[in-house]
Amino acid sequence: MALRDAHSTFSLLESSGAQSVEATVVNAGTVAVLAGDRVTVGVEVPGARTVEPARLTRLDPGEQARVRVGIRNRVGTAPGTAREGTVVVEGRGRQAATTGRTLTLGVPDYLPTEESLAGHQAPYWFHRAKFGIFIHWGVYSVPAWSPVGEQYAEWYWNNLQNPDNAVYAYHREKYGEDFAYDDFIPMFTAHRFDPRAWVELFRDAGAQYHVLTSKHHEGFALWDTRVSDRNAVKRGPGRDLVRELFDASRRFTPELHRGLYFSMPEWFNPDNPWSGHAPRNPYTREPVPYTGYAAGKDYVKDYQAAQMLELIHGYDPSVIWCDIGGANDSPRVLAEYFNHGKNRPKPYEVTVNNRSGIGFHDFTTPEYTTYENTVVAKWESSRGLDPFSYGYNRATPDAAYMTAEEVVRSLVDIVSKNGNLLLDIGPRADGTIPEIMQTRLRETGRWLKVNGEAIYDTTYWSRMAQLGEDLRFTVRQNEAFYIHSLTAPGATLTVEAPVPVRGGDRVTLLGHDRPLNWTVRNGALVIDVPAAARRSGQYVWVFKVEWRD
Repeated sequence: MALRDAHSTFSLLESSGAQSVEATVVNAGTVAVLAGDRVTVGVEVPGARTVEPARLTRLDPGEQARVRVGIRNRVGTAPGTAREGTVVVEGRGRQAATTGRTLTLGVPDYLPTEESLAGHQAPYWFHRAKFGIFIHWGVYSVPAWSPVGEQYAEWYWNNLQNPDNAVYAYHREKYGEDFAYDDFIPMFTAHRFDPRAWVELFRDAGAQYHVLTSKHHEGFALWDTRVSDRNAVKRGPGRDLVRELFDASRRFTPELHRGLYFSMPEWFNPDNPWSGHAPRNPYTREPVPYTGYAAGKDYVKDYQAAQMLELIHGYDPSVIWCDIGGANDSPRVLAEYFNHGKNRPKPYEVTVNNRSGIGFHDFTTPEYTTYENTVVAKWESSRGLDPFSYGYNRATPDAAYMTAEEVVRSLVDIVSKNGNLLLDIGPRADGTIPEIMQTRLRETGRWLKVNGEAIYDTTYWSRMAQLGEDLRFTVRQNEAFYIHSLTAPGATLTVEAPVPVRGGDRVTLLGHDRPLNWTVRNGALVIDVPAAARRSGQYVWVFKVEWRD
């Protein structure tokens, strides 16, 4: 055995609340690690003790596994104490590998510096969750238009500024040159918004978290912000939409984690306009009001940071999903965000993405794309069901939306490479979710109800994420190995890869309970797939290798 990348973290194990020490264990030998070998990983360090050792019951030669060991400080050891310690792998009654490391014992308060924030990482619930729902909803949901598949409909106001953009001509023809963007605000009514129906839909889709746009680049806040009257309580709906969604989620779907998107800049805020100018008529260039705006604020300190702290303390989101970056007070705000968790029941941890304007982040966020291969650092890919829009686009026909097969294939591909999928929907201005979006989410949920064990709480295979175009792999550590076939299998499935399977293991197709016959020929796993098994699957067929020692 060998150890790599052993280090202390400030993350807490969900099972015990103990501080986690992480390490990568490598089987550098020629025989498999099995349950009978009683392989465990622990930590020996003055000032703390191992309370939750990691266990390995299956690890083939050449494979590696990331493990988490739980430790607790002894009485008298202050949080943040640095000590020299040893991470130890034991098996068959003796040490199999050791490595010395300087470990930080306990979780100290975060300071408003990037150096301090660097100790934070994506919580383990976020690693387990895999699938979330993004919700783009705001004043842009009223015009809700852009050329299909070409640009984001939620960028309507920005696109309106450009005479060469299709939105410029569309707006003039439909609404007239004197119709300002803020004239849409009273039309953003949300009068059919049913937060319980929303969160129950997300649950039925198999999602584990949801992220609502608290404020997009248009600067219109969906909560009762004290910083500005440009919000959904003072204008438009007359309701705190964030509060209503979060309250419904806590009551009816408490298993879901709740997150909020927040745009760091605003296109036309007169105090610091991202676009370079305050609001104006795009046809005459004459100034127009920025509804609800009060002059004289320091944008970053009195507006941006103040609103982020309102969300942190008033709504307690599990995720803050920042966008765009730029000028910021993020070190101070995020230190407050992470420290605020000390008032929550433990373990309960929060997370932030890579768009807050500083180098620190918990996860990266490719948009309408994914990574080509496994990325060990946590990541999350986002995209809409729409071919190229997050906000609702009334021009998009139902046939242009992602099919359930496309959603599932995308999810499987992303999870196999250590990512999460944040799938976006765009509700209408009245609060209804288009039927085609509801249908796609429910279809995805039905697939996950059968195959979710191969998605949730899994990790990537250390050897490879995929084989060819059609096969992907995930691992449920110490329990099972999963082969995802993105095309319908024939009478046999041949996997020309060193699948961790041995005599006595049980192979099944999820959704079809009977075990399948299998053999290994010339290093390839060959599985017999009877017609009844093939008929039981759809979108992606998942084969489970259940490890039995």
